[in-house]
Amino acid sequence: MTDTDTLRIPSEPANDTVGIAYSLHDVTKTYTQKGRTVQALRGIDLEIARGQLVAVQGPTGGGKSTLLQMLGALDRPTSGTVTLGAHDLSQASDSTLATLRGTEIGFVFQGFNLIPTLNAIENVETAFATDDVPRAERRRRSAEALASVGLADRADHRPSELSGGQQQRVAIARALVKEPTVLLADEPTGALDEATRDEIMALIERVWREQMLTVVIVTHDSAVARRAERRLRIKDGRVNEI
Repeated sequence: MTDTDTLRIPSEPANDTVGIAYSLHDVTKTYTQKGRTVQALRGIDLEIARGQLVAVQGPTGGGKSTLLQMLGALDRPTSGTVTLGAHDLSQASDSTLATLRGTEIGFVFQGFNLIPTLNAIENVETAFATDDVPRAERRRRSAEALASVGLADRADHRPSELSGGQQQRVAIARALVKEPTVLLADEPTGALDEATRDEIMALIERVWREQMLTVVIVTHDSAVARRAERRLRIKDGRVNEI
């Protein structure tokens, strides 16, 4: 296969019961940066089965973050289609994409992205910021989410009073409190030491199994990637199976 060929990346054998979470067909993304044209994604064909735990590795600038933005309904491709279940993310309205981000997709980031002036349970509650959910219901669900990640006794602690691993647990609780079907994690252990990294990955694996999530993790860490069911490598905007 040459560099100009489009590579078809199949999911693990899928059937009618398992189904497909994501389907990308001939996806490209081109943008202009400092006066030059950048081809971030080049004709990607990719399927991810519902309920898979997938790791995506690759060099800086290879297209990892751009791919995650497509999966997260944060950006649209220049050409091609991206579908999540029955939803065509490449053609959906901005309001539909916002709804999907708020209901179907949970996000976890390397930098935790917690609000420093809020305590742990209030940070989790920010997931409901645009929803018409009664305050008592928000508080109950947020408390349950914190308990599910082992932080019931840290609900009133602010980020500065928590370790890095605890902060990431709060971030995971915030991502899961609205019961999404997909969890997207961008270098979720990149700011943690090895022992804490392993604890966070064990937590992600547990909630993946218990909640039957589709999980996509972008990582530079091969130790993290090896824990996934499936590993992809993206380089120069092209995806290959590892």
